[in-house]
Amino acid sequence: MTAIQWLIFILIIQVIHFLGTWKLYVKAGRQVWEAAIPIYNAIVLMKIINRSKWWVILLFIPIVNLFMFPVIWIETIRSFGKKSRLDSALVILTLGFYIYYINYFTDVEYIKDRSLKPNSAFGDWVSSIAFAIIAATTVHTYIMQPYTIPSSSLEKSLLIGDFLFVSKFHYGARVPMTTVALPMVHDTIPVLNKKSYLFSDNFEKKETSWLNKLQLPYMRIPGFQKIKRNEIVVFNQPADTLLDMNDFQPDRNYYKPIDKKTNLVKRCVGIAGDSLSIVNGYVHINGKRTELPDRAKPQWYFDVNTEGKSLSENLLVNKLKVREGGRLQDGNYVLNLTDEDAAKLSRKPSVKGIKKRITPKGQGESALFPHVDNLGWNGDNYGPLYIPKKGATVKLDKESLPFYKRVISEYERNNLTVNGDEIYINGQLATDYTFKQDYYWMMGDNRQNSLDARYWGFVPFDHVVGKPVLIWMSYDGGIFRNPRWERFFTTVHGEGVATSYRYLVFGIVIGWIVYSNFRKKKKKA
Repeated sequence: MTAIQWLIFILIIQVIHFLGTWKLYVKAGRQVWEAAIPIYNAIVLMKIINRSKWWVILLFIPIVNLFMFPVIWIETIRSFGKKSRLDSALVILTLGFYIYYINYFTDVEYIKDRSLKPNSAFGDWVSSIAFAIIAATTVHTYIMQPYTIPSSSLEKSLLIGDFLFVSKFHYGARVPMTTVALPMVHDTIPVLNKKSYLFSDNFEKKETSWLNKLQLPYMRIPGFQKIKRNEIVVFNQPADTLLDMNDFQPDRNYYKPIDKKTNLVKRCVGIAGDSLSIVNGYVHINGKRTELPDRAKPQWYFDVNTEGKSLSENLLVNKLKVREGGRLQDGNYVLNLTDEDAAKLSRKPSVKGIKKRITPKGQGESALFPHVDNLGWNGDNYGPLYIPKKGATVKLDKESLPFYKRVISEYERNNLTVNGDEIYINGQLATDYTFKQDYYWMMGDNRQNSLDARYWGFVPFDHVVGKPVLIWMSYDGGIFRNPRWERFFTTVHGEGVATSYRYLVFGIVIGWIVYSNFRKKKKKA
């Protein structure tokens, strides 16, 4: 839905509100016109129902307002004497239109000094739960989101079983585009395994479905930091076009809205405006090999020759912490190691030789972006390619189009057609293109075992979710099994060995519990 369409929709809502409440405004001692002025009518309504003006802000926050509207409906009818559970149920089940019945067909009186305290313990419990959900939804959507590491893509920096807090405000919180969705879950309802949002996934009818018309345009609250090269970033996978994110078709349209695509966490090795290449497994930016933070531990597969002798299990697991490896019949191991670990292993008496597995330059892989066979690119020797920057212009021809086709047609929503050697954008012949937003190149540190930008290309800024800032919990082997205490409450970014602040956090929590109990006892006394 465009901004103009949303403006029309909001005006329709205002008309519905006016027609259903103007008599109630008059009975509360207000003027008829006060029920008709957008935003101002909400401020007046807060006065009528004896609630704070800041509630108005919550009414205009996507997702949060889905919970606020039922609360406002109930508070409105209670201000006019309708306090029964049946009244509350009717106003919710009719999506607020029960207020029309009260407005036109009942002779209610306004209760000016209505008590805001619930009439029963059950009502108090419901009220507390409702506002707890509203507060949690606000924090989850606009401030900080919990996230779990599901794969070994960033192994050694972030581990499978790490639980992260992801900041939404560093890069700017993205306003949810999917307006009708369950809060605090992503694309799937747990246990039920059903979509958590209303959206048509029919490709042919994507643009005409009324469900999809409820989508908000992309908006982002200004952040205080830009994405830096080699930072770890959480984002929505651009090529998430199938239920299985490992099996996608790069030229197929979305089956999910942007904010409901699969969340991924990778390292941003290239930012907008960079020229990126990979030479023998190492990332180069603008012709220079990139220097990773000291906490980054990139890994590759190594052939380890032991001439049939067995490597020490203690060496293999406890010291090097190798997760993947296999014994070959010729006496070799294939291990996933960092350069540092490989150097340590090469000095062991049982190791007769060790060699990194690197696919040579020119041996192309068709599965890699931009899916052009004659480039001869592979995961270890790739590029160079230009990462689009907002406002930058590139030449368009048959050679450059595969790199930017998806950017032009999918991410920036243009109608792109090709007729022979001629390229048309929105019906106009185009020989160049100017980008509308910044793009990034996301890769895993587990370089030969990561489904990343080498397969699906650029990540648009509108797909960026946030910046991981804290590992608040970590388990090896499933939740609540084998806790990694040393990783509890450690920072994600920074230099040197990460320091755990778990004792400080646990001390603060225990201190707060003791203090709260002391206050309660003192109050009773």
